[in-house]
Amino acid sequence: MIKEFSYKKFHSIIKNEKYVVYFILFLLSAISIICFIYYYKNGLVWTYNDAKSHLNIGRRVVDGLRPGLAQLGSVWLPLLHLLMTLTIWNDFMWYSGLAGAIWSMFSFVGTGMLIYFYLKELNVGMGGRLLGVLLFAANLNIIYLQSTAMTESVLLFLLTAGAYYFLLWLKREKLYYLIATSFFIMLSTLVRYDGWFMLALVGFILAVYSWYKFGFKKAEGLTVLFFTFGGFGILIWFAWNYLIFGDPLYFIFGPYSAHAQQESFASAGLLQTKYNIWLSLYSYFLAMIYNVGILTLLLGVYSTVSFWIKKNDPRYKIAILVLFSPFFFNVIALFLGHSILFIPEYINDTWFNVRYGVMVLPAIVIMVACLVDRLKKAQIVIVLLIIFVIIISLLSNDSVVIEDGKVGISHKDISLISQALHEQAVNEKGYVLIAVAANDTIAFSAHLPMDQYIHEGTDRYFIEALNNPTKWARWIVMDEYNEYDLIWKTMNEKQEFKDCYYRYGKYPHASLFTIKDECFNNLILEPIYE
Repeated sequence: MIKEFSYKKFHSIIKNEKYVVYFILFLLSAISIICFIYYYKNGLVWTYNDAKSHLNIGRRVVDGLRPGLAQLGSVWLPLLHLLMTLTIWNDFMWYSGLAGAIWSMFSFVGTGMLIYFYLKELNVGMGGRLLGVLLFAANLNIIYLQSTAMTESVLLFLLTAGAYYFLLWLKREKLYYLIATSFFIMLSTLVRYDGWFMLALVGFILAVYSWYKFGFKKAEGLTVLFFTFGGFGILIWFAWNYLIFGDPLYFIFGPYSAHAQQESFASAGLLQTKYNIWLSLYSYFLAMIYNVGILTLLLGVYSTVSFWIKKNDPRYKIAILVLFSPFFFNVIALFLGHSILFIPEYINDTWFNVRYGVMVLPAIVIMVACLVDRLKKAQIVIVLLIIFVIIISLLSNDSVVIEDGKVGISHKDISLISQALHEQAVNEKGYVLIAVAANDTIAFSAHLPMDQYIHEGTDRYFIEALNNPTKWARWIVMDEYNEYDLIWKTMNEKQEFKDCYYRYGKYPHASLFTIKDECFNNLILEPIYE
């Protein structure tokens, strides 16, 4: 006989937090998997050019004419690419983007769980905790990013983990919580430079707080310990650049660095926020609105201000300050001209890097949950209003991050040249000479074996191909308008190139050149160097 399921039993399950945690874990995992499948089936997981480049970097570590760790380069920090190597040797994992997306998906689930536990540590009730997780998990922008090989989802998890364990240390003062804080922040410093700022912020707060509470001697020990663990990733990165490129600051001042890119933007007059604090604040505030939603953002801002004004535990105030580290970093980066952000009709006439606004999502949803938990009388009204807005957003499928990736500067339509290169080379012997610093998305989208490409990371092959293209290059891909295309700069002045290659096709963003029949006999079609 089936026993009747009573409200009392249901209430007892809800009160048993273990079942709630399992349910949240299952729900977040289901959302993550279903959304990846949806975006993959609709061809959206490769929308951002950067996603393709991240995948190609990971693949070059394990495959190609010169595989190895040196393929990590210096343009992007290495952790995500290293994690990709566990599965990217498989062609499906590479071409589907899943080798990178799987880490974004794990991070999405992990961040949602951390939001729940963070709210618990702030003494927020069960309803508020569930609301915080819901606001995070129903955000279309983070749902999309967790389905791609982009770095935002992984970074968000590591920064939130660092903030969570720092809160635990503030409350309990157990050394292992501080070590956990430094560990997760150390990992974040190997994903994006946002982590470097959080390391400095937490280290400064730790030094001041512990000096005030424990005295100078203990403060010194704790701060040194924190920076020793937390700064290890940065030390590795400096050492890596020195060993591979001969300059520990190569990632800052190298020809493909963010600094070099910002210089080109500056020369074109596109760094409007540089040394303009109000425009920096305004542009990032707009990015937050587009990513988080106007209602959620306003509630979160109100909650944060009221939280600081009221006589709350100062440890909680410090923890919230750390949680908002991405906000401070992005505004400062815009102000110093180290970052750029475009929003149509407000700043320039196109989209660019608007996804940076999603980095405040955990902080905002946590503050909204705190607000709802405090406002007992208005709880139902606010929750219903939030749910209504979530439903409208989901039904309209309104994601600014997808829009940014589809039509903004972060996207290039390289489908025609990729298809032409694939048709030319897929069943033929011979090498493709290509500058991946300028055309990595073409190399990814052409779906050719990685060892069919000669690029900057192939050492002797690349040097010889530049000096004597007819010896190595059956096909050459060049962007004649890209200052980072080293091949175009070299071939444009070579008589040998003009005599032995014809333009197979000129496409948006690049051209494809093929060797003439009379020069074909000089080609080497197999690798000869170990």
